[in-house]
Amino acid sequence: MQSNQTEAEKTVTSAVRSMTGYGRAQQLIGNKEITVEIRSVNHRFLEYSSRVPRAYSYLEDRLKNLVKASVSRGKVDVSLSIQTVSGTDSQVVINHDLARSYLEALKSLAEDLQIKNDITVSQMTRFSDIFTVLRVADDEEEMWSAVEQVAQEAIGNFVAMRLVEGKKMEQDLLYRLDLIEQMVKKVEELSPKTVENYSKRLHAKLQEVLQNNALDEQRIITEVAIFAEKIAVAEETVRLGSHVHQFRQILASNEPVGRKLDFLVQEFNREANTIGSKAQDLEIARVVVDLKSEIEKIREQIQNIE
Repeated sequence: MQSNQTEAEKTVTSAVRSMTGYGRAQQLIGNKEITVEIRSVNHRFLEYSSRVPRAYSYLEDRLKNLVKASVSRGKVDVSLSIQTVSGTDSQVVINHDLARSYLEALKSLAEDLQIKNDITVSQMTRFSDIFTVLRVADDEEEMWSAVEQVAQEAIGNFVAMRLVEGKKMEQDLLYRLDLIEQMVKKVEELSPKTVENYSKRLHAKLQEVLQNNALDEQRIITEVAIFAEKIAVAEETVRLGSHVHQFRQILASNEPVGRKLDFLVQEFNREANTIGSKAQDLEIARVVVDLKSEIEKIREQIQNIE
C-alpha cells in the first residue's frame, strides 16, 4: 500500500485544511486502467457521494471508508473509473441445444417448402439468444488492492491541495488576529481617557451651575466612579485577548479546527458587542466598528475550513 502523503503535502506544515479540494490519480495495473477523482466543497458536516461502475459496486463501501479516514468535513464527491485496455474480462457462452433446435426447425421448413437448405454458421448468428456474454468474475481482493493503490494517490493529491489552501487561510486569519489585538489595545488606551474627560466635563458643568459655591468633591468622585464602572471594558478586553490566544493555539493543532473556531468567533462577537454597548466615546465606538468588521471577516473565512 502506498502512502497517501505526497511530496506537495510534505512541504506544508499547517494542519489547517480548506474544505474545497480536488485530487486525481490514474494508473495502469495489469490490464485495467483505473482512475479515481475526488472533489469537495464547503459543507457543515461530512456528506459523501460516489460514482462507481455497477460491475464494481462491491468496492463502494471500502472506497468510502478509505476517503472518510482522511476527511472530516465537506461535501465530498468520488468518481471511480475502471477500463479494460487489453485482453477481455468477458466470455461468450453458446446455447448448443437451442442452436440445434433452430437448425432442425430450419431443415424442417426447407423440406416442407421444398426449398434449398442453405443455412450457414454466419446465418445462425442472427439468432442472438443462442449467445450469452458473461463477465468473468474478478478476484475481489486483488481488484480492491489495485483500486486502493490509485485511491491513496488521489487522496494524497486531494489532501495536499486542501492543505495548501488552508495555509493561505491560516496566514489571513493570523493577520486579522494581529489587527484585533491592536484594536483591543487601542480600546484599553482610550478607556481611562474617557473617564478622565467625563470627570473634567462634570467639574466644568457643576462649576457653571453652582458658580461661586463650593463643589462637593466627594460627590464628584462618587459620580465619576459610577461612570467608570458603567463603561469599564477591562473584563471584555481581557477575555478578547484570551480568545485570540486560544484561536492561535487551535490553528496550531493537528486536527480539524473549523467547528472549534466557529464557536470561538461567536465569543469574539459577544465581547465586541458588549464593548460597543458600553462605549461612551466616539473614538472607541469607531474602533469597535472596525473590530466587528474584522471578526466578521474571520467568521466568513473559517466557513471554508475543515
